Amino acid sequence: MKLPVYRVYLLAGIAVVGAAALPSPAAAQYRPGFSEAAIGEDYHIEAGYSWWNAEPSLIVSSESLGILGDDVDLVQDLGIERHRLAKFDVVLRPGKKHRFRFQRLPIVYESDGEVTREFVFNGQRYRVGLPVITKVDFTTYRFGYEYDFFYTSRGFIGALVDVKYTNVDVNLNSSIGNEFVSAVAPIPTVGVVGRGYPVPNLAVTGELAFFRMPDNLKDTLDGEGSYTDFDLNATWNFTKSFGAQMGYRRTNVFYNVDLDAGELKFSGLYFGGVVRY
Repeated sequence: MKLPVYRVYLLAGIAVVGAAALPSPAAAQYRPGFSEAAIGEDYHIEAGYSWWNAEPSLIVSSESLGILGDDVDLVQDLGIERHRLAKFDVVLRPGKKHRFRFQRLPIVYESDGEVTREFVFNGQRYRVGLPVITKVDFTTYRFGYEYDFFYTSRGFIGALVDVKYTNVDVNLNSSIGNEFVSAVAPIPTVGVVGRGYPVPNLAVTGELAFFRMPDNLKDTLDGEGSYTDFDLNATWNFTKSFGAQMGYRRTNVFYNVDLDAGELKFSGLYFGGVVRY
């Protein structure tokens, strides 16, 4: 039986975090309180900044004036190139098991080249060799709440509820016109997060958030969509106030609304740091 990809991510994350969170015999005999938490857990405000070297896969289509659009590969057809993305996170922690989270992830690409494959976009036909300036913006904002229903001195498991706002702006500027497609909508997601401490200074964290448009709403809303975000990272905490982080993240976004569609995928390693108070 072949498992859906998000279940594979979930099982992998739970296995890694679960192994890290299992208490040793000595640790099982001693359970410190919140003030004596593992290094990196005793804080009320945490801010993080990282560089994500994501590999993009960007396919979009757009209809106009009754003319259906082709699937346009922004990487292969228009020369969008991979580059590092900057990610900013803030966590507010009023209590041991409660975390309010914010994230800003600007995903912006620009290229200046020639069309390598003929296609139709937003009612216009783009022929091979046509010079095009391509600008795309998929910037995402995330607002969420996390409740850690299982919490020990060696780690925790929590539930996530959040809303993501993802801009979808694609602009093709050429001699035949300036064509663009733009959309933004809140995407509610739910998920799970787990963290384990194999040693006091090392935190291993796995997280999965997802959304699927229910079948009974597809006809009502005249569209469909899905969102999957998987993150697995390790943080070495030099002190309770500062740590260095390395991780792997994969994000998949799919939408199909009013004959405009897109399948956006980003995956790769990221590196950064966190500060806490």
